[in-house]
Amino acid sequence: MKVIKRDGHAVEYMPSKIEDAIEKANLEVEEEDRASSTQIKNIIKYIEHLGKKRILVEDIQDIIEMKLMSIGKFALAKQYITYRYRRELVRRSNTTDQSIRELIDGGSEYWNTENSHKDAKVVTTQRDYLAGITSTDITKRFLLPEDIVEAHEAGIIHFHDADYFAQNALHNCDLINLEDMLQNGTNMNGVMIEKPHRFLTAMSISTQIITAVTSSQYGGATITLTHLAPFVRSSREYYEKKYKARKLSKEQIEKFVEEDLKKEITDGVQTFQYQINSLTNTNGQVPFLSVNMYLGETDEYKEELAMIIEEVLKQRIEGMKNEKGVWITPAFPKLLYVLEEDNIRPKSKYYYLTKLAAKCTAKRMVPDYISEKVMRELKKNELGEGDCYPCMGCRSFLTPDRTISLGNMAKAKNYVPGKGKYYGRFNQGVVTLNLVDVALSSHKDMDEFWKIMDDRLEICHRALQCRHKRLSRVTSDVAPILWQHGALARLDKGESIHELLHHGYSTISLGYAGLYECVKYMTGHSHTDNGEGKEFGLSVMQKLNDACKVWKEAEDIDYSVYGTPIESTTYKFAQALRDRFGVIKGITDRDYITNSYHVPVFEEIDAFTKLKLESEFQKLSPGGAISYIETADLNHNIDSVLEVIKFIYDNIMYAELNTKSDYCQECGFDGEILIDENLEWYCPNCGNRNHDTLNVARRTCGYIGNNFWNRGRTQEIKERVIHLDNKDLS
Repeated sequence: MKVIKRDGHAVEYMPSKIEDAIEKANLEVEEEDRASSTQIKNIIKYIEHLGKKRILVEDIQDIIEMKLMSIGKFALAKQYITYRYRRELVRRSNTTDQSIRELIDGGSEYWNTENSHKDAKVVTTQRDYLAGITSTDITKRFLLPEDIVEAHEAGIIHFHDADYFAQNALHNCDLINLEDMLQNGTNMNGVMIEKPHRFLTAMSISTQIITAVTSSQYGGATITLTHLAPFVRSSREYYEKKYKARKLSKEQIEKFVEEDLKKEITDGVQTFQYQINSLTNTNGQVPFLSVNMYLGETDEYKEELAMIIEEVLKQRIEGMKNEKGVWITPAFPKLLYVLEEDNIRPKSKYYYLTKLAAKCTAKRMVPDYISEKVMRELKKNELGEGDCYPCMGCRSFLTPDRTISLGNMAKAKNYVPGKGKYYGRFNQGVVTLNLVDVALSSHKDMDEFWKIMDDRLEICHRALQCRHKRLSRVTSDVAPILWQHGALARLDKGESIHELLHHGYSTISLGYAGLYECVKYMTGHSHTDNGEGKEFGLSVMQKLNDACKVWKEAEDIDYSVYGTPIESTTYKFAQALRDRFGVIKGITDRDYITNSYHVPVFEEIDAFTKLKLESEFQKLSPGGAISYIETADLNHNIDSVLEVIKFIYDNIMYAELNTKSDYCQECGFDGEILIDENLEWYCPNCGNRNHDTLNVARRTCGYIGNNFWNRGRTQEIKERVIHLDNKDLS
């Protein structure tokens, strides 16, 4: 039987909801006026024996009231009517006041740990959070169907970024078409920005573009250094012209040009790094930026690109100074280093860059590594060609370009006919399914599991449709930097972005979380067992992909499976599961659930086995995923890092190494800051527990966090096992 909700959507009939509602009313009346368990069951049976295939939720409530009065439970019927009325008021009431007070008072654990990149004490962050609280309230009361809100509140799904949903102009993450904006000019705040003529100027303009773009969205953004390489040549030509005019010898010209050019690259990279980490966008944080380093993106400017990559890596190895003047690890920009034949072998021309990248990883946790070889095998565009391109933000990958035959949809000025296009494309948003809840709700009945999975997937589908429909109303005027001036498109004023939401130009993501716990509960095995557990885990992943395929074909929208980086949601999901199902050993007895398809953090496994195993699941998470290994201090064992890098190149599309990078301002200790049994951070050298004087950097779901975390994520960090120790692997 289907129950028709107030918003018109049909959901499965759940007798437990009737029982819960009457029991709550029971608690409000005298004992002699209460309905017995048998009487409640008889009411439920009466409704079921009506034999209806569809019934209105209001009709069910009317029947309950009538049956309570027919058995003489008038006081209870009155209380149930009151309860029903109160529920209606709750649905329509403003829920922002308490949240705002908790934020402003500064004592809320939720707000202080909601995002490891945001400091809730800072006024710019508070301003963003205040707007977000209002947006979330409007979203829940007016913009989403009631059953989707209820599923979100119960931890059955997570409707991401509800704090930005009320503003229908905002999308998730993207690849900025920096080449178009720099080469063909752009416009910011009504000011025309023409093509720069020097590398230093191009770097400075780029930071302004990035800040403006990330202020007009809520997700991560990515640029590629390839788009900046031509300006190195422009600067070289400037210096050559300058010294030739002075009638110097060829040797002198070459010497001075190289010196000046090297200094400008150093200054340009330093300017970029300082500005990205000192600017604050309208989201109350530094721009959530990733920087791609891919030699294979260009033949003409490869040497110039190599020079930029080298300087970026050198400056990141050095780090940035904290308030004590000590060099520490900055969270942004995230660096992405593409492994290819030109840089992966010791005799390769650019292997020196890979060695520098390995040193940077050991010291500063970046870059992350993308295998061109594996990616070209997995990402085939509509011409059947394998493409390689960066993720948007921390892990979101576009689907291979299938718009080649449609032409220049975004009207980009750097469009190349017949070639796959990735820069200028974007993601519409994410809704995540709690796989653990699907499993526990089935009570280990496999047939029931797949039935519940279908129902939950349809809830996610409708929630994603809400995201899509909200964006479909947007015109280019709402964010000119994105839609009119080149970041994502060059549309006319007033033109709809609707076409860019279809035909494979942008993606929309079905997220998932807790595959390990789901498989463990249903089979008794981990999905890492290379047997029953793994087989079931892969079948779950395939189910998600099959659903996305059906939706995509029906609607011409690129639904894609996405391994969600659930930072604060991991705690929310864990709490919701425990509230609904109690403490189940090995399933709900922690304050977190496992991210996406990952091997659980507490499971002993070596680095290479983990990466190889997870590569099979990564293939089934095409909309976004990243694998990682935890390592010991490898600053004096770069050869081990290089061995892992080579393994990544041959076996997995996207992976990273999680090293440690901490500092205690009280005593100068620069080893690992630890977590005690109460999940409090402390310096093992002096015992300092003051977050304001502890610099801690940890990978959080694909990106580096440094503003501390909620209890769930902190417990997860504490329980991480080391996958690669400090032994020589060469």
